Amino acid sequence: MAEFVFVSGRLCLDLAGTQLWRRSLRTELLNSPEDLRLWVRQADLVDDPGPMDARGLERVRRLREAVYTLVRAWTPGNPPDADARDALAEVNEAARLPLPKHQLDETGRLTRTGSTDEILGAIARDAVDLLSSDQFLRMRECANAECTRLFVDLSRSGARRWCGMAECGNRYKAASYRKRKKQQAVAEVGT
Repeated sequence: MAEFVFVSGRLCLDLAGTQLWRRSLRTELLNSPEDLRLWVRQADLVDDPGPMDARGLERVRRLREAVYTLVRAWTPGNPPDADARDALAEVNEAARLPLPKHQLDETGRLTRTGSTDEILGAIARDAVDLLSSDQFLRMRECANAECTRLFVDLSRSGARRWCGMAECGNRYKAASYRKRKKQQAVAEVGT
């Protein structure tokens, strides 16, 4: 069972993160309708998205790419370029879709229901909300040159550099440690 990573601080950016290493080893994490179903459940969008099909998967992937293109190109107050305009149209169209239905049963348990349209609507609205909020100014790309994951830096200092410590942060720390140890060993041999 695949485990997806939700470290971006926003649903739309976590979806964008299902396409990894965009500059080099492009790695698709949503390879099948079942992968999408699993991502939706792990993202806590709906309790049971029901059966997913190839068309729904393609729609979600298309929105994912539009979100990624748009947030990377977005400069508030300036007109977007042609690619970003197309992405904006895609995001706005999806943002008009309905949202998942939230209901409480008699015991107070929350149930969330919806299909592909509601999933797309929730993701697109999150993107619209991000792009129109002050949080957008805190959006970053992981400092790992190979990683293309985007995140909102919600740290108090605003100095977060890594998509997550479990992935890129620890890799960087381990590589830095090995480099320091190697330099120390070379320095000791030279004395």
